[in-house]
Amino acid sequence: MNLQIIKDIALDALKDSLSVFLFVFIFHALTSFFEGRMARFIASRRISAPVIGSLFGLIPQCGTSVLGSDMYARGFITAGTLIAIFLSCSDEAVLVLLSGGAGKIIPVLLVLKFAIGTLVGLAVNAMSHNDNLRTFTEEYEGHAHSENAIDSHLLHPLHHAFEVFVYVFVINIIMGTLIQLIGEENLSNIISGGKILTPLLASILGLVPNCASSVILSELYMSGNIAFGALTGGLLVNSGLGILILFKRKDTIRSAMWIIATCFAVSVASGYAICIVNGF
Repeated sequence: MNLQIIKDIALDALKDSLSVFLFVFIFHALTSFFEGRMARFIASRRISAPVIGSLFGLIPQCGTSVLGSDMYARGFITAGTLIAIFLSCSDEAVLVLLSGGAGKIIPVLLVLKFAIGTLVGLAVNAMSHNDNLRTFTEEYEGHAHSENAIDSHLLHPLHHAFEVFVYVFVINIIMGTLIQLIGEENLSNIISGGKILTPLLASILGLVPNCASSVILSELYMSGNIAFGALTGGLLVNSGLGILILFKRKDTIRSAMWIIATCFAVSVASGYAICIVNGF
């Protein structure tokens, strides 16, 4: 790789990471004023939490999955709610499809992702005890007594957002370099090479924790190289950098593997189901 390519990778990583930083900082700064009430709201709505998570995931911003993983790792939401967020988010896909003249499929895509995310999230919550779920007050009531307003509402959210930014930036550099070495055209050729395998291959590509995967899937669909079912399957599992945030803490690694496996299985099954209904 030449110097210009390295600069482009670094600039893209910086841009995406700054976007996540601002999203995470603003969210935590705002919620620092009503964390206790937010905790009680989430705890009292265990059944409807995946619905809220799916709606949140529909926001076309890569920070949604990162924020969801961060909240799960700290024990603020259940695995079902996080899975709902993962399955409903699409990273850059919605914007790419809209700019590429494929806007008519976006409502159908979003409804499917919302419905699948909600149903799977509800099912996971129903089958689990959610012993890891705790309230915001457990972590933050101590801060309220030991920190002043600047620490609680500015410095603490800023410090946490910066930690996420550094992690996301490093991962973006690594994934951007790998994709550059492999080549987006090579990835596209592999995915569109076998019609029967496209839902499976699209879901595997969707696992790549980088916005490039959602862009490639969208472009393959708009060029007619993959069907709508394969696109949907790939975007269902495409949770961006959110899946990697779970690996920051040792106590969430096992659950991270289970959450990823669940999302992948749902994505592949959904992709094939839609393709069969549409006659591939």
